[in-house]
Amino acid sequence: MKVPVGFGAAYYLEYQPTPRLAADMRLMQEAGFSVIRVGESTWSRWEPRPGEFRTAWMREILDAAHEHGIEVILGTPTYAAPMWLAVAEPGIAADAATGRPKHWGSRQEIDITSTVFRRYAERVIRRILEDLAEHPAVIGYQVDNESGVMLLHNEKVFIAFREWLAKQHGDVEELNARWGLAYWSHELTTYDELWRPDGNAQPEYDLAWRRFQAELVTDYIRWQADLVRSLGRKDQFVTTCMAIDRVAMDDVSVARELDVAAGNLYFRMQDNLAHPTPADRPQGWMTAGTWSVFLSADRLYGTRHEPFLVTETNAGAIAHSNVEEPGWDGQWRQAAWAMIARGARLIEYWHWHTNHVGTETHWVGILPHDQRPGRVYRNIAELGAELRRHGALVEDTVPDAEVAFVFSTDSKYALAFEPAFADEARGPASRSYQRLLEPFYQGAFTAGLQSHIVHDRELPTAEELLERYPVVVVPGLYVAQEETLATLRRYAELGGHLVIGPRTGYTDEVARVRVEPQPGGLAELAGASYQEFSTPPSPIEVGFEFGGRGRATGWIELLEATEAEVLARYRHPHHGAFAAATTRVTGAGRTTLVGFVPDDESARTLFSWVAQQSGLTPEVPSAPSVTHASTSSPARRVHFYFNWSWAPAEIAWPDGRLSPEGEAATVLSFGAWDTKILVEDLSISADTAQERRQ
Repeated sequence: MKVPVGFGAAYYLEYQPTPRLAADMRLMQEAGFSVIRVGESTWSRWEPRPGEFRTAWMREILDAAHEHGIEVILGTPTYAAPMWLAVAEPGIAADAATGRPKHWGSRQEIDITSTVFRRYAERVIRRILEDLAEHPAVIGYQVDNESGVMLLHNEKVFIAFREWLAKQHGDVEELNARWGLAYWSHELTTYDELWRPDGNAQPEYDLAWRRFQAELVTDYIRWQADLVRSLGRKDQFVTTCMAIDRVAMDDVSVARELDVAAGNLYFRMQDNLAHPTPADRPQGWMTAGTWSVFLSADRLYGTRHEPFLVTETNAGAIAHSNVEEPGWDGQWRQAAWAMIARGARLIEYWHWHTNHVGTETHWVGILPHDQRPGRVYRNIAELGAELRRHGALVEDTVPDAEVAFVFSTDSKYALAFEPAFADEARGPASRSYQRLLEPFYQGAFTAGLQSHIVHDRELPTAEELLERYPVVVVPGLYVAQEETLATLRRYAELGGHLVIGPRTGYTDEVARVRVEPQPGGLAELAGASYQEFSTPPSPIEVGFEFGGRGRATGWIELLEATEAEVLARYRHPHHGAFAAATTRVTGAGRTTLVGFVPDDESARTLFSWVAQQSGLTPEVPSAPSVTHASTSSPARRVHFYFNWSWAPAEIAWPDGRLSPEGEAATVLSFGAWDTKILVEDLSISADTAQERRQ
């Protein structure tokens, strides 16, 4: 991209009832747009009948964008197959269950492994790139869109799964032993006897099935990415728009196939963004809470530990007509700078126009149904102007972090089958794992700590981990490789503070429960263990030995300390006999074991203590509604302050920091839903900065 931080929207001129290209480009240019995304949703417009291709309509859009200085990400239209293809080749339909093809009428009804489908897909992709790849407006490609929406049950997919298992395990007796298939007489004599996934009740099978499905999606993205690279220019990038919690999505594996990671960051606006976060805000594909915007961004950054693209985020109210929460003035600016602080280098809204037809009629774009710029446009245009002025500040910076959260996709899959919460139904889309991790992340965020997401499959050595992060937090690592556990043990012994959360270490790499004190592989290090756990129907009060209290929610482990110090206890007639959390000095470091899912208060109390014990001094602004984030290069640190409230706020102007215009004062003042940016010159001393301020 020509600018340090790209800015724009998804653009679908083909959806609009009236000609608008010239007016749209003028309004985009005036709003500071530098990038648009086009073309990924309308295969039928590219190829209205078999073998009849039309690309002139897109060339007109590309010409107009280029004339207005706007770059373009061109999409491959493969996630929404045309109806002529569905009728001509009914065998390309995805089976949502064995023998039950998914009905047409939505999108992504396709078996992405079908060679017939891929032949048609390759044909249209080739024609698009042959005609348009050399256009100067095109800077990159998005292959497919939000892949991994379902688990495929097609016959050929199931046969491939059996073959995949045979390659993984070799002799079928090895599979019998690893999965414990003597249970309920499931032992196999050949792989051909393997039962279908529809009726499966075995967790080891389910984990393998989920891993296999994710590999299918990764293979599909790899296939498209390789095809596009062979046809595009060398200076063009390849990405895909990830919805990272889709049931067959492995975001880390997919990101490896891309030149840059990209994805959706959708969140609920209005008072859902108040800080402190209002209680009991449910999470889903749209998250809720200030902290959740940062977590979503940190997860995208964690796929490659490189800057990423936000290819979709809220423009107007995002959802169906019964969930309409357009943001308050200032919230678009807050969310965008929050994402940029955590590594985003493109903010692209979904979408420019609000559709007048179709499923997403009430998913409001930058322009409303009357197609006239209004309040949303004004907010976004103000942000566009600010990005032009200050976007270069974050060039070459890396999001700061004192804490690493170990994320496990395998555990996400496994805990969807074996949920930790009484109100969480078993199913591929279960959020049990996220519900274990999110309270810990929120606690760290509220305590002023900044975090990176580090995936268990990509853990560096213990020495490297310690060099980067004084604190490592591991909640919900239910499926744990021995190599991962060994790295965590070594990290704590070398001097790191390891915080172990519920369900961690419970099973091995195939989801078979470990025959040792829990948490498996870490109990000896922690100096504490447990045998029993419980899913309390209502929260249980927890009291910390150093002062402070909160509540345990949803899942508790009844810890017994042997060599550890009790950090917190349950306030309960039975559970009070057990510890809720323990801590122990381990070698040069410390290991803290937390046996419960914390509420907001206990999570904040816990991580404030963790910071103190780890020698950290997180920046917690004095105004309760204000939060801080930062990103750094060797030359400078850029600080962002956000007031997530209707009430004005003020804090003392931090020493050594100047406004982007080079000014300083004694007080940093905020209006409602306001954002302030300060810059710290790392090449000068704090004393010199203080002298400049005076």
